[in-house]
Amino acid sequence: MFKYIIKRILLIIPVVIGITLFIYLLLDLAPGDPVSMILGTDATPEQVAQVRSELGLDQNVFVRYINYMTSAVKGDLGNSWINSQPVLEEFLQRFPNTLALAFSALAITIMFGLSFGTIAAVRQNRPIDGITLILALLFASMPTFWFGLMMQLLFALKLNWFPAMGVGTVKHLVLPAFALSLGTMANQVRMTRSSILDVINMNYVRTARSKGAGEFRVVLRHVIRNALMPVVTNWGLTFATAFGGTIISETVFSIPGISSLLINAVKVRDVPVVMGTVIIVAIIVAVINLLIDIIYAFIDPRVKLGYVS
Repeated sequence: MFKYIIKRILLIIPVVIGITLFIYLLLDLAPGDPVSMILGTDATPEQVAQVRSELGLDQNVFVRYINYMTSAVKGDLGNSWINSQPVLEEFLQRFPNTLALAFSALAITIMFGLSFGTIAAVRQNRPIDGITLILALLFASMPTFWFGLMMQLLFALKLNWFPAMGVGTVKHLVLPAFALSLGTMANQVRMTRSSILDVINMNYVRTARSKGAGEFRVVLRHVIRNALMPVVTNWGLTFATAFGGTIISETVFSIPGISSLLINAVKVRDVPVVMGTVIIVAIIVAVINLLIDIIYAFIDPRVKLGYVS
C-alpha cells in the first residue's frame, strides 16, 4: 500500500504541470495588457517597456512558464503584480475561510446524503421514498446563488437566526455551506439510494435476516458498508466540486476566500496570484482524492489486497 501511495503522489506532478501550463497559456492569450492595467492609460512607452522587462513579459511564454515553475518548486510563488504582496501570504490569509466552507459543505452532503439516501432505499416505493427523490430533484435543479439569496431573506433578515454575510463564527458558515452543498447533496441522495438498492437484495443480506438479525443491524453492518464504495468515490468529486464552487457562496455571502481572490486576479491579469492559487488548489484536490482512495482499504478489504499486490 505504501508503494501505491508513493505512486499516486508522483502522479500529482504531471497533473499539476498540465493544469498550470494550460492556465498560463490561457492567461497569455487573453485579451488586454497586464502592464496597462498596472500602470494605467497615462503610462509612457518607456515606463511600459521597463515594467514589461521587470515582469519578464518580454520573454517567450514558455520561458516565462519554466522560470515561474522553477521558482514555485523552490517554494517561491512570487508577488502580486497589482499590490506587490507575496502570493503565498495572500493565499494563506484567505485559505481558512474557503477550507472551512468547503469541508462544511462536504460534511452536510455526506450527513444528509447518506441518511436520506439510506432511508429512501430501505423504504423503497413508499411515500418517503417518493418525497425524498422529489426533493433531491428539486434541490439539484435550484441555482446555488438563488437558493443562497432565499436563505438570506428567510433565515437572516426575517427570522434573524444566522448572519447574512461575513465570517467569524460557526453561524456564519451555516447558510453558505448549505447553499454550496445543495446540488451535491441531492446527487449524494440519489447515488446512495441506487447503491444500497443494488446490495439490499443480495444473498448475504437475506442470510443475515434469516439468522434473526434486526433490520437496523442488517442495514448498518451488511448493507451500508458494502454499498459505500461508489458513494465514497463520489466524496472526492464532491469536495473538488465544493472547493471549486465556493466562488458563488463567497460572492453571495461576502466571504473573503480564495475563490474571490482568484476571480479578482483573473480580471486584472495578475498571473502570479492566479498561478499560485491554481497550483495549491490542484495539489489539495489531488491529496484529498488520494485520501479517499486510502479510505477504500478500510471499507473493502479486497481493495487493500489490491494495493499490496
